Amino acid sequence: MKLPVAELHLHLEGTLEPEFIMDAATRNGVMLPWKSLDELRSKYSFTDLQSFLDLLYINLEVLRTRDDFEQMTRSYLRRAAAAGVRHAEVSTDIQAHTRRGIPIDVVVAGVRAALDTSEADYGISTKLIISFLRDRPPVEAVDLLTQLLESDARFDGIGLDSAEIGYPPALFVDLYDLARANGLHIVAHAGEEGPPQYVTDALDLLHVERIDHGNRSLEDEALIARLVAERIPLTVCPLSNVRLRVVDDLERHPIRRMLAHGLNVSVHSDDPAYFGGYIDDNIDAIIERCGVTSDELASLARNSIDSSFLDAEGKARLRLEVDVWSAAQSPSR
Repeated sequence: MKLPVAELHLHLEGTLEPEFIMDAATRNGVMLPWKSLDELRSKYSFTDLQSFLDLLYINLEVLRTRDDFEQMTRSYLRRAAAAGVRHAEVSTDIQAHTRRGIPIDVVVAGVRAALDTSEADYGISTKLIISFLRDRPPVEAVDLLTQLLESDARFDGIGLDSAEIGYPPALFVDLYDLARANGLHIVAHAGEEGPPQYVTDALDLLHVERIDHGNRSLEDEALIARLVAERIPLTVCPLSNVRLRVVDDLERHPIRRMLAHGLNVSVHSDDPAYFGGYIDDNIDAIIERCGVTSDELASLARNSIDSSFLDAEGKARLRLEVDVWSAAQSPSR
């Protein structure tokens, strides 16, 4: 029985497997720099966040039609169901598509076509987060969010991702004010490569409900105390952290230290096609390499559920599933 979890930090664009990329390129007549599947796979070695983003944005050129976005989303949901995901709050980087001429409605309609049947098809409840690229002009993000709000697009919240260094939360106050005024949930990447101050600013200036990553919060004792006291969720991605050199190796990952501090931390897969695995792969890795125990896994799973935007009934239902899983891990008497 897989550990039942909520996946809260997942970029749909980061789920494109190399085979999907090459097939879609052929289907859509897109010329990629990679002449073979093996050549593309050879590029999946990163020195930092930007080196990953450079590859990601090239590969996204293959996404052209509504069906492409639906197929991308369905492929993720199918794999997530096998991984034990019971609820997923997935994000799409709308600017990565609009800036290359793909209409908003093509992106959102394709993603929604898969999400709208996700419970029936895969047993996964879902919510959609529209993420904005922090290395694009903030006014562009505000304009796009305004267009989304004036359209019939259905989404549940906004996020902020891409290159972090040099793009502090303060640049996006207007964007987050607009989102909050329209009743949207709000999250943001902070404290992955950026300093602890970015986490503090995301809380104080953007008023986010959840921090994506947040690893560098551990460098600031006062911030740790605040995160614990306010139960601010941190969505941590162990395999991603290693592949992007946020931590040197998995044995040194701070996940257990975060739990010991009492932080509301949970495990997610970020961009699993690029970083070595989906959420079950991340869980297996922290068991094997970090020594995470069954009790700690249950805590991580409960944290993921409590940190989601599910209603109270939905959270209670999934917490019960974790209790059943946890009981099954105990030696029989």
